[in-house]
Amino acid sequence: MTISGSDLSQAVDAASRPLELAVVLPTFNERKNVATMVERLETALAGIAWEAVFVDDNSPDGTSDEVRRLSLSNPRVRCIQRIGRRGLSSAAIEGMCSTAAPVVAVMDADHQHDPALLPGMLRAVTQEGYDLAYASRFAEGASTEAWGRPDRVKASGLANKIANKVTGVELTDPMSGFFMLRGETLRGDAHRLSGVGFKILLDILATVDRPLKVKEFPLNFAARAEGESKLDQTVVFEFLVGLYDKWLGRFIPTRFALFGTVGALGVLVQVAALHAIKALLGHSLASTQLSGNEYFILANTLAAIVAMTFNFVLNNELTYSDKRLRGFGPLMKGWAQFALTCSLGLLTNVGSAAVLKSIGINEMIAVVGGIVLGSVWNFALSSKFVWGKY
Repeated sequence: MTISGSDLSQAVDAASRPLELAVVLPTFNERKNVATMVERLETALAGIAWEAVFVDDNSPDGTSDEVRRLSLSNPRVRCIQRIGRRGLSSAAIEGMCSTAAPVVAVMDADHQHDPALLPGMLRAVTQEGYDLAYASRFAEGASTEAWGRPDRVKASGLANKIANKVTGVELTDPMSGFFMLRGETLRGDAHRLSGVGFKILLDILATVDRPLKVKEFPLNFAARAEGESKLDQTVVFEFLVGLYDKWLGRFIPTRFALFGTVGALGVLVQVAALHAIKALLGHSLASTQLSGNEYFILANTLAAIVAMTFNFVLNNELTYSDKRLRGFGPLMKGWAQFALTCSLGLLTNVGSAAVLKSIGINEMIAVVGGIVLGSVWNFALSSKFVWGKY
């Protein structure tokens, strides 16, 4: 990258002033996008004292190393490499809280967001009295044609309608991932943000108690340049999880609610698997001289293994998506640990129910109590020993 004399003079002048703006860029497998994004920021923010904070979820393609390489010659570029954590919202929160800049912006590093909008957004927040500025894909003058994903455009439109109901703020694109606000506004409510899901703007709008004065900027949403999308097949699920967290998360923790929902689905899977196993293997098992009770125990054990595997896979993909296990070895180890925690949870379930019944509690209430206590035990052990650090 060649820097002209005037550009160098502007850079030196900006560097001598107090920091004005931090641009937070959550990344995952974005190595090829980093250098070109820094170049675009250099051009768009000429004359402004800024820094770029790349928050990378330990990308296997070496994104963090590329950011560190650039930071050796450009002190305005910083890297936060997160180990064992994933998620756009939590990455954005960590990045915004890591800087001393009075104003913070969040945008993608994949070139779908146009950095040229940043100076206008900065003026809106610092000079025009707005609390928040954001770029909308659906405002008048905006375009999503270059995106080339009409299916995603329709899905985003539906999500926006739901999001407006949740936040009580009428915006054309509350699901936008490109916005700017004062750091003190963010930090004042950072402890109340859920960090769940992928849309931090929605989280902020639904959390901050006072109404925010918002300015909208039309965005020509571009196609991704390089790398892979940070949004996987769980994107709709994570959106619904974010809504749940805002509505009911204070009463029942979101992750426990997900764990319990997966467990309930597992019960249905076990019942279906039991019927299927009896239908498929009934004749061969009947010829083994097994008694009726032994036959049932064997078939139900196989069905329980199927259900447990189903629960493990779904919890790994959804409930613990930010700590997802990958690779054959880690998955097999996680499955074995999950099986062990489930067996301990079963003992808690049965033992608790027996104790409750022995002290005169109604049998059905005792069973339900055992299920609840067993679920809590399973959740605690799984969170610690399967998807946690120990």
